Amino acid sequence: MVITKITIQLLIFTFFYYVTSSLADNPTYNVETFGATSDGDTYCTKAFSSAWAAACATTEPATIYVPSGRFMIENINFSGKLCKNKAITFRIDGTLVAPSDYNVIGSSDTWLKFDRVAGVSIYGGMIDGRGTDLWASKNSGKSCPKGATSLAFYNSNNITINGLYSLNSQMFHINIDKCHNVNLLNMKISAPANSPNTDGIHVQQSSDVVLMNSHIGTGDDCVSIGPGASNFIGSLGWSMEEAGVQNVTVKTATFTGTQNGVRLKTWARPSNGFVKDVVFQHVVMVNVRYPIIIDQNYCPDQKNCPSQESGVRVSDIKYEDIHGTSATKVAVKFDCSKTYPCNGITLNEVNLTFKDKPATSSCANAGGIASGTVVQPTSCL
Repeated sequence: MVITKITIQLLIFTFFYYVTSSLADNPTYNVETFGATSDGDTYCTKAFSSAWAAACATTEPATIYVPSGRFMIENINFSGKLCKNKAITFRIDGTLVAPSDYNVIGSSDTWLKFDRVAGVSIYGGMIDGRGTDLWASKNSGKSCPKGATSLAFYNSNNITINGLYSLNSQMFHINIDKCHNVNLLNMKISAPANSPNTDGIHVQQSSDVVLMNSHIGTGDDCVSIGPGASNFIGSLGWSMEEAGVQNVTVKTATFTGTQNGVRLKTWARPSNGFVKDVVFQHVVMVNVRYPIIIDQNYCPDQKNCPSQESGVRVSDIKYEDIHGTSATKVAVKFDCSKTYPCNGITLNEVNLTFKDKPATSSCANAGGIASGTVVQPTSCL
């Protein structure tokens, strides 16, 4: 399946959320009515499941309300398989917290899972994955579970998440997989820089996804777009048979102190995948180590890369109005596949500096053009 029509807009704004007044007119199911306790130490999984079942039993638009407080939940599956309702809203004033023992959810793929749902909206609130202890265990070399993604939607349509704060996920914070028409708005996602594999938002095999007005800072990719390989998020070309990525727009974004700015990364392995028609537009870089980069020779620790050459075809990539500062001298690096060189790269109005001096660029197996009144560093295309 090809990822199509994805528009991602990242703006650094004050975090806020709003709930439309119409929600108050809908049938409302308060999780405390079903037995949830807001002390942060009592399991509330059954109460949330019961509230979901009640909302699913009606065909009227319904609201599941989570009041102030901390509600501890084990891994839970909000399934739409038998759900009659196509308009369920979660209005969250409190915090959903994972169990303090990371083993409780650490071996499951997902903590809060929505599968085959339609018309689900989440407004406000916080989800706290409590990943700190698991990260420490991983970093010490101890044997421990992989960790769970905090929130994921699978095989779902017409989804809205507005004003949600995701904190310290064990692994990825949010995963959108095989979904259509998803709006991610006014979000805040946070984990320390040294937290392993805590990708902010990952989108795969999905269409019509919009991310706007969000502030994301994690220990791995802030936003990643990839095919179906869940073990290597943000990278393409692991498998021979993979979905392509096309029609992606990333605009109005600010990257501050990150390792990478706008990056395309593919494994150095045989693949029939492709990346094409990608636009990076109106982007500000503030002391970013690699502001613009295509890396088609990705092979950490030089393992699992039998050919050392990527089979992913990269074409028609546009960089427009990208300016700011690089933390390294090489601000633009195109390291493309020898087997299938990149083509159709366009640089337009790019202005990146290093320590108040012009930065440099580096090209390998890359073709394209540079244009506009400002192109800095000097193009190597």
